[in-house]
This record gives sequence, structure tokens and C-alpha cells, in this order.
Amino acid sequence: MPPRKTMPKQAEVNIGLVGHVDHGKTTLAKALSGEWTDRHSEEIRRGISIKLGYADVTFFKCTKCRGAAAYSTTSKCAKCGGKAEPLRRISLVDAPGHEVLMATMISGAALMDGALLLIAADEKCPQPQTREHLAALEIIGVDKIIIAQNKVELVSEKEALDNYKEIKRFVSGSIAENAPVIPISAMFGTNVDFLIQTIEEVIPTPKRDLQKPGLFYVARSFDINKPGTRPKDLQGGVIGGTIIQGKVSVGDELEIQPGIPVRKDKGALSYQPIYTTVKSIQTGTGNPLKTAHPSGLIGMGTNLDPAITRADSLIGNLAGPHGKLPPIVDEVTLESHLLKRVVGSVEQTAVQTIKPNETLMLIVGSSATVGQVKKIGSKNRILFELRKPVAVIPNQRVAISRQIEMRWRLIGWGTVVAK
Repeated sequence: MPPRKTMPKQAEVNIGLVGHVDHGKTTLAKALSGEWTDRHSEEIRRGISIKLGYADVTFFKCTKCRGAAAYSTTSKCAKCGGKAEPLRRISLVDAPGHEVLMATMISGAALMDGALLLIAADEKCPQPQTREHLAALEIIGVDKIIIAQNKVELVSEKEALDNYKEIKRFVSGSIAENAPVIPISAMFGTNVDFLIQTIEEVIPTPKRDLQKPGLFYVARSFDINKPGTRPKDLQGGVIGGTIIQGKVSVGDELEIQPGIPVRKDKGALSYQPIYTTVKSIQTGTGNPLKTAHPSGLIGMGTNLDPAITRADSLIGNLAGPHGKLPPIVDEVTLESHLLKRVVGSVEQTAVQTIKPNETLMLIVGSSATVGQVKKIGSKNRILFELRKPVAVIPNQRVAISRQIEMRWRLIGWGTVVAK
């Protein structure tokens, strides 16, 4: 008999929950992990996700049962009551579905190894952000996709089948054309076992290169000190996100780029890198780690002044060993690829060509910045002057959005051209 697996402490893979607002992303995260990922007071008050939400869950499989019934999120099999063995630990990335939060969704897609696209069975498919989120996954290159047809408890069997046909027509010719469609009720936990089985079959753990210098995408940052904390009890700022290559250990010295904004003598704004020591590492469920590897969402305690990290002020930064980070640039050349239609609005209008001096939003990794078109060259190459500097990797994909009717709408992508 093979040896029993131990419970994994760090997640192996990041799976995004994406789709139109109120199609059940946060409810599914709760059904899988037991955690409600809308934790901020404004999210609770408004009933929508505003920031990226995170939750970790371990998948188990019964050693005796067969088929989907063998899969669960507990160590005791719900079918036979026997022992279930741990398979993998998963980090769920709950992306906001509201149209005004697309920048947050796209930056979150940079952290995803695969995605669950939630589509409500009681609404016509596709809804505007269903279309926009799928386009974002395609642009960023997330191709391991499962479609969760949610809220089947609200419709008849015929209505569910009609909605399924709408889904298949919608994804035809897209990156999700062959994605499995799993009917579920996130509210009641129906078919969650089938969903877990499909995740295990469709979204593998990517191969990671631990020999490269550690590189950490900052997707959140916090001041964890409560009001009234005495100076001697203050703890350093916390940065949260995911490692995309290499590894990071407690005691490592990190450089954070582009850093924090500073004013020069004449009032011009520039960015200054900051340096820190990793004091602690925790998984999303609070498991302490001495060393963290790629994948999984983690938080790192530092010796930074917590005023620097409060209120997500370091979102979009990269952290890694000093001198080993990708170049930080305030100009970038992209080889652009425009979509045929603007996605995200009810009326799909044709995408107009990019014009000189136009201002567009660019999502580079987990960083959102605004770029002004300075030069349009051959081979659809466009030089952008950036309002906020970013770290770029040659051939990296960058999402491009244009402001249309007071909303940033996804119009295409570009690949970074190496200088």
C-alpha cells in the first residue's frame, strides 16, 4: 500500500473565480472553502466583491469510492464515511464582476493558473462581464478553464438546457470552446463533487522553476496593527500575493519595485524602490512557512513601516532579490493586437484603431497604469509613455483598455517588445 500523503501546507495552484456580477463567484468560494471572501466593510454593505478575494481549500479523494462521489473538501468521505486522502491545496482568487472593477479583475488574472467561469443559468448568456472576463483570460493566456453553470436550482430542466446551448454558442471559437460545463448550485453545494473532480482533471499543477531568483507579485498590502497599538507592539507592514518564480524564505532581503511615489524639488512625481527583510510567511489560511514556493497566495510580514503598506498602497509592485528584478520602465513598446469588438458593454461596437497621443489603460502583471501613445510604428508597434513606471518582462502580455462612455473597456492586448 502506498504511503499516505501529508496535508499540504501551501497551495500548489491558483484558480480564479470569474464571471459577471452576482453570478455566484463568492458563494462558490464559500461552498468550496468555507470562507466568505468579501471581507471588507464596503463589500459587505454593497453585497459585491470590490477587491480580489482569497481563500484556500484542500481537495480530498476517498480511497474506496469511485467517480465524482469520491471527491470532497473534507478528510471523511461523505458517501461511505471512510478516510479520504489529501490531493492538492488550492488557492481561490475571487475576482470582482462589476464593470467598473475590470482593472482589478485583469490584474488578478495575472495570478491565475486556471479559472472557473461562472455563468448564471437564470440569465441570458452572455452577460457583458461574462464576455469581458473570458476575453481577459484569453489575453492574459489563462487557457485551463472550466465553466460552472450556476444557480440551476432557480430554473427548470428545459431552461437549464436552453442556457447550456447559449453557453456553448457563446464560447464557440474562443479559448474556452472545449471547456467542460458543470451545472451546479453554489448556494446548496449541488454537484460540487463533480466540479472538484473536473478541476483535478482539467487544471494541473504547473511546473515551477525553483532555481530562478524569487519573484513575487504584490496583489495586496496591509497594516495589520489595530488602532491604539502601543509603539513597542507595532508590527511591520504585510504584503500579499503570489510567487511566480523561484522561492522566498524568512530572513531574505527583498527589493520592492517601482516602490513608493516621492516628490522631487520642482514637484515632479517619481518612484523610489524600497527594501525590506521577510520576517514571516503565512498561507491564506494562516499556516506559517519558512520557505514559500510559486503558486498559492501568501502573505509576508516585513519590517516596513506599516504606513507604507496600508490600504493596498503597494498593489502592482514586484518584490525580489536586489538587482534581480526585471527592468523598471516609464516607456514601453508593445506589439498590439486589437479585438474586433469592444467587450464589456451591452452594445458591442467596433474597436477603433489606436491614435497618436491617445491615453489608454495598460495592465502589466498585477499593475495597472495609464499610458499615452507617443509613437506608432510598423508591425503594429506602439510606444507608450507611462504615468506610473512598471516592471516588464520581454514578450509579456499586456491588456489594453480604452475609456468609452466613462468606463474602461477592454479593446485588445500587446506583447512587450524587448529593446
